[in-house]
Amino acid sequence: MPVIARDDRTPGREGSLDALLAAREIAIVCGPGGVGKTTTAAATGAMAAVHQEGRVLVLTVDPARRLADALGVKGLGNAERRIPDELFREAGVTPRGELWAAMLDTKESWDALIRLHSPDARTRQQILQNPLYRNISGRFVQSHDYIAMERLYEIHAEGTYDLIVVDTPPSRHALDFLDAPKRMADFFSSRLLRWLIVPYRSRVMNIASKPFYQVADRLLGTQFLSDIAEFFILFNSLHQGFVARAESVSHLLEDRRTTFVVVSTLEAAPLHEAELLAGALAERRLHLGALVFNKVLPDYLRDAEAADVARALSEHAGQIAAQLPTDPAMTERLLEEIAQSFLNLRVVARREAEQLADVTASPDVVASAPAFDTDIGDMAGLLRLGRALWG
Repeated sequence: MPVIARDDRTPGREGSLDALLAAREIAIVCGPGGVGKTTTAAATGAMAAVHQEGRVLVLTVDPARRLADALGVKGLGNAERRIPDELFREAGVTPRGELWAAMLDTKESWDALIRLHSPDARTRQQILQNPLYRNISGRFVQSHDYIAMERLYEIHAEGTYDLIVVDTPPSRHALDFLDAPKRMADFFSSRLLRWLIVPYRSRVMNIASKPFYQVADRLLGTQFLSDIAEFFILFNSLHQGFVARAESVSHLLEDRRTTFVVVSTLEAAPLHEAELLAGALAERRLHLGALVFNKVLPDYLRDAEAADVARALSEHAGQIAAQLPTDPAMTERLLEEIAQSFLNLRVVARREAEQLADVTASPDVVASAPAFDTDIGDMAGLLRLGRALWG
């Protein structure tokens, strides 16, 4: 993807997450795995609840236990739950709005979707009780990606929340969730679906297909083909509702009320993936609201005077050590290592600054947060991260 060089005169550079989210109803937080995406989504929601009036929902995907603890709720599921204001007060702030949280439950969400789109009660019951559906409803290819967007559409349509912050599902490719609605719609008109359904409907097996059925029966049991064919016949009855809903979900992603927040670190692999994602959003004409970079080295490492201090410390380590009531040789080595570590980190910090300048691809907001000494395990930690990003 061609990288757009940073231009500090570009309109919107002085923007902030505060201003961005005040003007939007949905913020979809996405990016590579392992870059602090879920924590960033939670911190963003917490800051919105503190600074903006109204109700804020963080819809997350299987948060780490420490993050669930930080939100002060246990047993998160599809049902939204209010985050107690006491947690904010314990962190030294009083929220202007309300913070709510929910965790995506793939199986429960699929069951709800089947109930919504089933043409009648009998079909609904047959699908929900089908052995194949019960085994794979949480394991469809890209089901997690699709159902996250479906759940978002459902909650947004209810109109309960002023802002919904979505932590997108972890996936092998950061773009999967963008294409999930279209791929679900395409599935219903695929040759694979027709191939699975036709033999069962006609009860006729031609010579070419007979060996496959015989092998499948031996390996998977005689009911395998019946179960899978019956499942897809029933599933096909949901065609119209699923396709229409998938199109609605796609339109919601394109809506001006929706923005995307791409989260990454400045390490090579996640940074490359974030660049690809930012480019894909632009190609699809989706709004890239912010680029967020986590675990960035602090600005003081690039300070010229601080570098001079580190060099002086290294040069005069022996003299300083001689004046301290400790072993002179050990103290000198320690001071030299401290000074050299600072200078080494300075090189990395300058390289990070250059990377930040290169990958800023025209979002409204560019934000960064430092690497913290401890894991974020309470509301105070979330707000600390949020303040670093808020602007």
